[in-house]
Amino acid sequence: MPRFLHLADIHLGFTKYDSPERTKDFFFAFQDAIQKYALETHVDFVLIAGDLFEQRQVLPATLNQAQLCLQPLRDAGIPVLAIEGNHDYRPYGTQTSWLRYLSDWGSLKLLEPSDGETLAPWSEEEMRGSYIDLPCGVRVIGSRWYGAAAPQAIQKQAAEICQLPPGPEFTVMMFHHGLEGQIARYSGALRYQDFLPLKEAGIDYLALGHIHRNYSLEDWIFNPGSIEANSIVENQDQSPRGVYLVELSPDGIQADLKQGYQQRPIVRLSLKADPQQTAAELEQEAIALVQKAAKKGKTRAAILELRLHGTIGFERSDLDIRALRSRLHELSEALIFLLKYDVSGREFQSYINDGEELPSRFEIERTVFADFLAANVKYQDSADTLVQGLLDLKTRVLNQQSEPELYEFIETLLAQAREATSETIFPL
Repeated sequence: MPRFLHLADIHLGFTKYDSPERTKDFFFAFQDAIQKYALETHVDFVLIAGDLFEQRQVLPATLNQAQLCLQPLRDAGIPVLAIEGNHDYRPYGTQTSWLRYLSDWGSLKLLEPSDGETLAPWSEEEMRGSYIDLPCGVRVIGSRWYGAAAPQAIQKQAAEICQLPPGPEFTVMMFHHGLEGQIARYSGALRYQDFLPLKEAGIDYLALGHIHRNYSLEDWIFNPGSIEANSIVENQDQSPRGVYLVELSPDGIQADLKQGYQQRPIVRLSLKADPQQTAAELEQEAIALVQKAAKKGKTRAAILELRLHGTIGFERSDLDIRALRSRLHELSEALIFLLKYDVSGREFQSYINDGEELPSRFEIERTVFADFLAANVKYQDSADTLVQGLLDLKTRVLNQQSEPELYEFIETLLAQAREATSETIFPL
């Protein structure tokens, strides 16, 4: 029975996080997946369902990575069939792309409809074609990135497929687009009904790309997900992904998702702030959390994210995020360390009900000062002393007392506040 490897969204040349090592991850993942699940398992062919490259304009080093991965397949006589995705399709008005270059040089076969969206058989002489009939008993049909025009393109291609001459027992088609309902906040996905004309036209296996998480539907639509995580949220716990090793038989399709190739580990930690904590206490808790993960061997050379969230009882600026990030990065020995400071201050509790008699200006000022002080864990125990002191300070300023007199008053006020709490407040 025919067996093949289905990959998508390889994104060679990925540059997020500005890390050369991170860019290499995509090359190593592609290379290792090919070695383990194509060469060692002796598949009949390999599918790349779009986005081999991260960018349309490819650097020489990135092109070299693609050739290094594809050459062993060529040497083993395993054909590689590919289509363009939204990241690597040819710019509007041009006649070539880097995928076309690789196809012209025999590294892969770029299957795509003609300019009139007609389907033509692959020609080894011209190195062009829309579909190919393989000796293993599979017809593979290509497409291209259509964007918003995908539903109309599917209708036309389904009609074209119905007009093709009889072929092998199985028909596989590559299409780079997403199915709705697979990820949140993605409005451009197609409905299942949009894909149905292809099933009715005889497609046994629809090899999708574009969405970076794995999914399948009704034993004929398959999307492996990205070969390597493109962002921190694409970790395997939240966004399972890999490559499909597929076997076709009259009894059905066996598509096994393989994830055992080289990938950069991703660790996501979360710490909820306690509004009773000081900035120093929250910082120490964050350090302890990262140290615990590091001792378990989870963080070294990983992409590590720590999210601080919840309500804080101090000013956001009291915590030196840059210094904390640097220290945690060093402790974790992570390749990339991300610190997200998603905290909020306490909400004020006092309010004025409609219909009640409005308080005096003095009472409003006292309430505002009290709320500000009570919202900060450093000042809670001395809030009453400080509230009255701030009101007195305002009166002294309005009476135009001299600066030396004002500073003397403030020092006396702070001394009284220090007596009300064991913690030093507002040291000058």
